[in-house]
Amino acid sequence: MRRISWMLAMVMCVTLLLAGCGKKSADDVVKDLSDVVSDLNSYHGTALMTLHTGDTPQEYKVDISYRKPSYYRIAMTNEKKDVTQIVLRNDEGVFVLTPSLNKSFRFKSDWPNNQGQVYLYETLVRSIIGDASRQLATDDKSYVFDVAANYNSHALVRQKIWLSKNNYAPTQVQVSDANAKVVVDLKFDQFAFDTKFDKDSFDMERNMASGKTSAGSEGSPSSGAVDSSGLPDSSGTLEGTTGVTSSGSGQEQGTVGNDVQQPSGEAKSDGAVTGDTSKPEAAANAEAQQQTPSTADGATGTSAGTDAAEAVLGEFGLIEPSYTPAGVQIKDTPELEDNGTHAVMLRYSGTYNYTIVEARPKDRAVALSAGELVDIGGSFAVLTGSEQQTMTWMNDGIEFRITSADLPVSEMIQIAASIQDQSGK
Repeated sequence: MRRISWMLAMVMCVTLLLAGCGKKSADDVVKDLSDVVSDLNSYHGTALMTLHTGDTPQEYKVDISYRKPSYYRIAMTNEKKDVTQIVLRNDEGVFVLTPSLNKSFRFKSDWPNNQGQVYLYETLVRSIIGDASRQLATDDKSYVFDVAANYNSHALVRQKIWLSKNNYAPTQVQVSDANAKVVVDLKFDQFAFDTKFDKDSFDMERNMASGKTSAGSEGSPSSGAVDSSGLPDSSGTLEGTTGVTSSGSGQEQGTVGNDVQQPSGEAKSDGAVTGDTSKPEAAANAEAQQQTPSTADGATGTSAGTDAAEAVLGEFGLIEPSYTPAGVQIKDTPELEDNGTHAVMLRYSGTYNYTIVEARPKDRAVALSAGELVDIGGSFAVLTGSEQQTMTWMNDGIEFRITSADLPVSEMIQIAASIQDQSGK
């Protein structure tokens, strides 16, 4: 009897020991994640991002590509509006591309090293490693970390990150506000490490061409990304993905020379910034007239059918943001001369003073000397300037520009996000 009891006790001890060996602690997982990032060569993933920032949830498809040492391609598609924006980083700089509108911004930046992005693997891992008070839970398939959110918004406080137990690939991310309400919900459809890309997958011209194909070819699977076995990625990618080339589109991307007249509020080639939020009406008219830069001999190439598109798009009215910082009121909406861009201006004063200029400029490529990429929720903006800053972005074919000397970037982001689903009056 004693022998049986002793053997039973030994079996139980061995069982408990084996169970303990199979369960990793938070520190064990963090160490593994550090090793994964240090050995990271490339990855490709697709996800559905849902933003709960307004009355109606907004959904965006996100296609993420990375190749060592610092090549990035993020394609974000708003299916409701059928518009794709692409953020590209290569040896030439950082680009924000809207291929369907033939719009591109190029600037010097160390993005994404200077700010986090919820859809980038490195950002998620840094959030986990950097939070000493991290909490770890597990389910059947995932390690679930609860850590502090470190994004460029005071409205985002905490985040939960789901990582596959098999290879630490991300499967879901939820970012919450101070009231524990989920603001951003990112669900990955697929994610693969050691992805092989075509040589020109991160080339600007190829990515601009990818969005100018006929409507039937947009959203087709990419031939630019293959999995680690060298076979095409059969899971499919999103609208505007690399590997889709343009044939017979009749469009060419314009290139801007050194003599481009930059719009007011944007950085010129020497890094200086122009623009005054307290301009009189005459100066405001002059700013609006500069929305379409004039080009010298260094500029070549225009988009076919631009004039026809302008005629169809026409005026868009006055689009007011649904969010205004506390202590700020709209001052006036000065009339601007009609220069073919249908530009309008809104001026705000109070706790902060700023202007919003809205225009429908012609196709162009703008080269900036320095700037920052800002994620405004489902779209990308370019932030330029120092003492006086200008945030520029595209939405529904309209270019928006917030210019201010005292408005914090976090407030600019909230204003921009509140404009995304507004319509003109």
